[in-house]
Amino acid sequence: MDTREHNRIAWDRQVEWGGNPWTIPVGPEQVAAARRGEWSIILTPTKPVPRAWFPPFPCDVLCLASGGGQQGPILAAAGARVTVFDNSPRQLGQDRMVAERDGLEIVTVEGDMRDLSAFAGESFDLIVHPISNTFIPDARPVWHEAFRVLRPGGALLSGFDNPVIHAFDQELYERGVLRVAHALPCSNMDGLSEEERQRLLESGEPLEFSHTLEEQIGGQIEAGFLIAGFYEDVNPPESNELVSIYMPVCFATRAIKPAI
Repeated sequence: MDTREHNRIAWDRQVEWGGNPWTIPVGPEQVAAARRGEWSIILTPTKPVPRAWFPPFPCDVLCLASGGGQQGPILAAAGARVTVFDNSPRQLGQDRMVAERDGLEIVTVEGDMRDLSAFAGESFDLIVHPISNTFIPDARPVWHEAFRVLRPGGALLSGFDNPVIHAFDQELYERGVLRVAHALPCSNMDGLSEEERQRLLESGEPLEFSHTLEEQIGGQIEAGFLIAGFYEDVNPPESNELVSIYMPVCFATRAIKPAI
Protein backbone atom coordinates (compact mmCIF):
# COMPACT_ATOMS: atom_id res chain seq x y z
CA MET A 1 0.00 0.00 0.00
CA ASP A 2 1.24 3.50 -0.84
CA THR A 3 0.78 5.16 2.54
CA ARG A 4 1.99 8.54 1.32
CA GLU A 5 -0.46 8.64 -1.59
CA HIS A 6 -3.40 7.51 0.56
CA ASN A 7 -2.67 10.12 3.22
CA ARG A 8 -2.11 12.88 0.65
CA ILE A 9 -5.64 12.29 -0.64
CA ALA A 10 -7.00 11.89 2.89
CA TRP A 11 -5.60 15.21 4.06
CA ASP A 12 -6.84 16.95 0.93
CA ARG A 13 -10.28 15.66 1.91
CA GLN A 14 -9.82 16.87 5.48
CA VAL A 15 -9.30 20.37 4.10
CA GLU A 16 -12.39 20.02 1.92
CA TRP A 17 -14.54 18.82 4.85
CA GLY A 18 -13.28 21.61 7.10
CA GLY A 19 -13.80 19.99 10.51
CA ASN A 20 -10.21 19.12 11.39
CA PRO A 21 -8.63 21.88 13.52
CA TRP A 22 -5.22 21.28 11.90
CA THR A 23 -6.64 22.39 8.52
CA ILE A 24 -8.14 25.72 9.63
CA PRO A 25 -5.87 28.68 8.79
CA VAL A 26 -5.20 31.61 11.08
CA GLY A 27 -7.20 34.78 10.63
CA PRO A 28 -5.99 38.28 9.66
CA GLU A 29 -6.17 39.43 13.28
CA GLN A 30 -3.67 36.74 14.36
CA VAL A 31 -1.30 37.73 11.57
CA ALA A 32 -1.59 41.40 12.53
CA ALA A 33 -0.82 40.54 16.16
CA ALA A 34 2.23 38.51 15.11
CA ARG A 35 3.53 41.52 13.21
CA ARG A 36 3.31 43.47 16.48
CA GLY A 37 5.32 40.75 18.25
CA GLU A 38 2.27 39.18 19.93
CA TRP A 39 2.32 35.59 18.73
CA SER A 40 2.49 31.93 19.63
CA ILE A 41 2.22 28.63 17.78
CA ILE A 42 1.34 25.09 18.83
CA LEU A 43 2.96 21.74 18.12
CA THR A 44 0.31 19.86 20.13
CA PRO A 45 -3.43 20.50 20.62
CA THR A 46 -3.45 23.34 23.17
CA LYS A 47 -0.16 24.34 24.80
CA PRO A 48 1.82 27.17 23.15
CA VAL A 49 5.47 26.50 22.42
CA PRO A 50 7.67 28.41 24.92
CA ARG A 51 9.09 31.55 23.34
CA ALA A 52 12.50 30.60 24.74
CA TRP A 53 12.53 27.69 22.30
CA PHE A 54 12.82 30.04 19.29
CA PRO A 55 15.97 31.70 17.94
CA PRO A 56 15.98 35.43 17.19
CA PHE A 57 14.19 36.42 13.99
CA PRO A 58 14.89 36.82 11.13
CA CYS A 59 16.09 33.29 10.52
CA ASP A 60 15.34 30.47 8.09
CA VAL A 61 12.47 28.23 9.25
CA LEU A 62 11.22 24.96 7.79
CA CYS A 63 7.64 24.13 8.77
CA LEU A 64 7.89 20.36 8.27
CA ALA A 65 4.68 18.45 7.50
CA SER A 66 3.09 21.63 8.79
CA GLY A 67 0.68 22.82 6.10
CA GLY A 68 -2.73 24.23 6.95
CA GLY A 69 -2.05 27.96 7.15
CA GLN A 70 -1.20 27.97 10.86
CA GLN A 71 2.43 27.90 12.02
CA GLY A 72 3.97 29.15 8.78
CA PRO A 73 2.01 32.41 8.44
CA ILE A 74 2.45 33.31 12.12
CA LEU A 75 6.22 32.79 11.96
CA ALA A 76 6.46 34.70 8.67
CA ALA A 77 4.50 37.61 10.15
CA ALA A 78 6.83 37.53 13.18
CA GLY A 79 9.82 38.05 10.89
CA ALA A 80 11.06 34.58 9.91
CA ARG A 81 11.90 33.45 6.38
CA VAL A 82 9.49 30.52 6.09
CA THR A 83 9.30 27.42 3.91
CA VAL A 84 6.30 25.14 4.43
CA PHE A 85 6.78 21.50 3.40
CA ASP A 86 3.77 19.17 3.33
CA ASN A 87 2.40 16.08 1.58
CA SER A 88 -1.05 17.60 0.95
CA PRO A 89 -1.48 20.13 -1.88
CA ARG A 90 -4.62 21.48 -0.26
CA GLN A 91 -2.92 21.96 3.09
CA LEU A 92 -0.19 23.92 1.28
CA GLY A 93 -2.95 25.86 -0.44
CA GLN A 94 -4.10 27.10 2.96
CA ASP A 95 -0.67 28.63 3.54
CA ARG A 96 -0.65 30.25 0.12
CA MET A 97 -4.12 31.66 0.74
CA VAL A 98 -3.07 33.30 4.00
CA ALA A 99 0.16 34.59 2.42
CA GLU A 100 -1.76 36.22 -0.43
CA ARG A 101 -4.49 37.57 1.85
CA ASP A 102 -2.08 39.12 4.35
CA GLY A 103 0.92 40.00 2.19
CA LEU A 104 3.33 37.41 3.57
CA GLU A 105 6.30 35.77 1.86
CA ILE A 106 6.05 31.99 2.28
CA VAL A 107 7.62 29.31 0.10
CA THR A 108 5.55 26.11 -0.19
CA VAL A 109 7.00 22.73 -1.25
CA GLU A 110 5.08 19.48 -1.65
CA GLY A 111 6.81 16.28 -0.54
CA ASP A 112 7.27 13.40 1.87
CA MET A 113 8.54 14.39 5.34
CA ARG A 114 10.93 11.42 5.22
CA ASP A 115 12.72 12.82 2.16
CA LEU A 116 14.03 16.39 2.29
CA SER A 117 16.27 16.05 -0.75
CA ALA A 118 14.65 19.22 -2.12
CA PHE A 119 16.86 21.09 0.37
CA ALA A 120 20.62 21.29 0.68
CA GLY A 121 22.29 20.38 3.93
CA GLU A 122 22.43 23.11 6.60
CA SER A 123 19.67 25.19 4.98
CA PHE A 124 17.62 26.09 8.07
CA ASP A 125 18.04 27.51 11.56
CA LEU A 126 14.78 26.11 12.90
CA ILE A 127 12.42 23.25 12.04
CA VAL A 128 8.83 23.29 13.31
CA HIS A 129 7.24 19.83 13.16
CA PRO A 130 3.74 19.66 14.70
CA ILE A 131 2.06 16.31 15.31
CA SER A 132 2.32 14.66 11.91
CA ASN A 133 4.63 11.64 12.01
CA THR A 134 1.53 9.73 13.17
CA PHE A 135 0.84 9.42 9.45
CA ILE A 136 4.02 7.55 8.48
CA PRO A 137 5.08 4.04 9.55
CA ASP A 138 8.65 4.98 10.61
CA ALA A 139 9.66 8.32 12.13
CA ARG A 140 13.43 7.73 12.13
CA PRO A 141 14.05 9.02 8.58
CA VAL A 142 12.37 12.30 9.58
CA TRP A 143 14.86 12.84 12.40
CA HIS A 144 17.88 12.04 10.19
CA GLU A 145 16.70 14.33 7.39
CA ALA A 146 15.91 17.12 9.85
CA PHE A 147 19.41 16.84 11.31
CA ARG A 148 20.93 17.06 7.83
CA VAL A 149 19.10 20.22 6.74
CA LEU A 150 19.59 22.09 10.04
CA ARG A 151 22.57 24.35 10.54
CA PRO A 152 24.84 23.63 13.52
CA GLY A 153 23.22 25.11 16.61
CA GLY A 154 19.79 24.92 14.99
CA ALA A 155 16.72 23.50 16.70
CA LEU A 156 14.02 20.97 15.84
CA LEU A 157 10.69 21.57 17.62
CA SER A 158 8.48 18.48 17.40
CA GLY A 159 5.08 17.35 18.64
CA PHE A 160 3.96 13.72 18.74
CA ASP A 161 1.32 11.43 20.19
CA ASN A 162 1.54 9.56 23.46
CA PRO A 163 1.73 6.02 22.00
CA VAL A 164 -0.68 4.70 24.64
CA ILE A 165 -3.65 6.38 22.97
CA HIS A 166 -3.34 3.95 20.05
CA ALA A 167 -3.71 0.87 22.26
CA PHE A 168 -7.46 1.21 22.82
CA ASP A 169 -10.33 -0.33 20.87
CA GLN A 170 -11.48 2.56 18.71
CA GLU A 171 -15.12 1.52 18.40
CA LEU A 172 -15.51 1.20 22.18
CA TYR A 173 -13.51 4.37 22.68
CA GLU A 174 -16.06 6.34 20.70
CA ARG A 175 -18.71 5.02 23.11
CA GLY A 176 -16.73 6.20 26.13
CA VAL A 177 -15.08 2.90 27.05
CA LEU A 178 -11.31 2.45 27.39
CA ARG A 179 -10.33 -1.13 26.61
CA VAL A 180 -6.82 -2.08 25.61
CA ALA A 181 -6.98 -3.96 22.32
CA HIS A 182 -3.66 -3.44 20.50
CA ALA A 183 -0.04 -4.19 21.29
CA LEU A 184 2.24 -1.26 20.54
CA PRO A 185 3.42 -0.12 18.11
CA CYS A 186 0.36 -0.51 15.88
CA SER A 187 -1.67 1.15 13.15
CA ASN A 188 -5.38 1.85 12.73
CA MET A 189 -5.44 -1.02 10.22
CA ASP A 190 -4.44 -3.60 12.84
CA GLY A 191 -7.09 -6.09 13.93
CA LEU A 192 -9.49 -5.20 11.13
CA SER A 193 -11.16 -7.71 8.87
CA GLU A 194 -10.59 -7.35 5.14
CA GLU A 195 -14.01 -5.73 4.83
CA GLU A 196 -13.27 -3.30 7.64
CA ARG A 197 -9.88 -2.45 6.14
CA GLN A 198 -11.53 -1.69 2.82
CA ARG A 199 -14.09 0.55 4.50
CA LEU A 200 -11.30 2.45 6.24
CA LEU A 201 -9.40 2.89 3.00
CA GLU A 202 -12.52 4.18 1.25
CA SER A 203 -13.60 6.43 4.11
CA GLY A 204 -11.14 9.20 3.38
CA GLU A 205 -9.62 8.93 6.84
CA PRO A 206 -5.80 8.98 7.08
CA LEU A 207 -3.81 5.88 7.92
CA GLU A 208 -2.27 6.32 11.39
CA PHE A 209 0.70 4.67 13.06
CA SER A 210 1.80 4.68 16.68
CA HIS A 211 5.49 5.08 17.47
CA THR A 212 7.34 4.09 20.61
CA LEU A 213 9.01 6.76 22.73
CA GLU A 214 12.27 5.02 21.90
CA GLU A 215 11.58 5.79 18.23
CA GLN A 216 10.37 9.34 18.89
CA ILE A 217 12.84 10.62 21.49
CA GLY A 218 15.54 7.98 21.15
CA GLY A 219 15.35 8.38 17.37
CA GLN A 220 16.18 12.07 17.65
CA ILE A 221 19.17 11.31 19.87
CA GLU A 222 20.28 8.57 17.47
CA ALA A 223 20.18 11.10 14.61
CA GLY A 224 22.61 13.32 16.53
CA PHE A 225 20.31 15.71 18.39
CA LEU A 226 20.57 16.79 22.01
CA ILE A 227 17.19 17.02 23.76
CA ALA A 228 16.98 20.46 25.37
CA GLY A 229 13.27 20.85 26.15
CA PHE A 230 10.15 18.78 26.81
CA TYR A 231 6.49 19.26 27.75
CA GLU A 232 3.20 17.35 27.83
CA ASP A 233 -0.25 18.36 26.55
CA VAL A 234 -3.89 17.22 26.52
CA ASN A 235 -6.76 17.78 24.13
CA PRO A 236 -9.13 20.71 24.79
CA PRO A 237 -12.17 19.96 27.00
CA GLU A 238 -14.61 20.53 24.15
CA SER A 239 -13.06 17.61 22.24
CA ASN A 240 -14.44 15.17 24.85
CA GLU A 241 -11.13 13.32 24.61
CA LEU A 242 -11.50 10.51 27.15
CA VAL A 243 -7.80 9.70 27.54
CA SER A 244 -7.02 13.32 28.47
CA ILE A 245 -8.86 12.77 31.75
CA TYR A 246 -6.20 10.28 32.82
CA MET A 247 -2.94 11.17 31.10
CA PRO A 248 -1.26 13.50 28.60
CA VAL A 249 -2.08 12.62 25.01
CA CYS A 250 0.82 14.45 23.38
CA PHE A 251 4.44 15.39 23.97
CA ALA A 252 6.73 18.04 22.51
CA THR A 253 10.51 18.21 22.36
CA ARG A 254 13.13 20.80 21.55
CA ALA A 255 16.17 19.11 20.02
CA ILE A 256 19.42 20.93 19.22
CA LYS A 257 21.94 20.08 16.51
CA PRO A 258 25.32 20.54 18.23
CA ALA A 259 27.32 23.50 17.01
CA ILE A 260 30.51 21.40 16.81
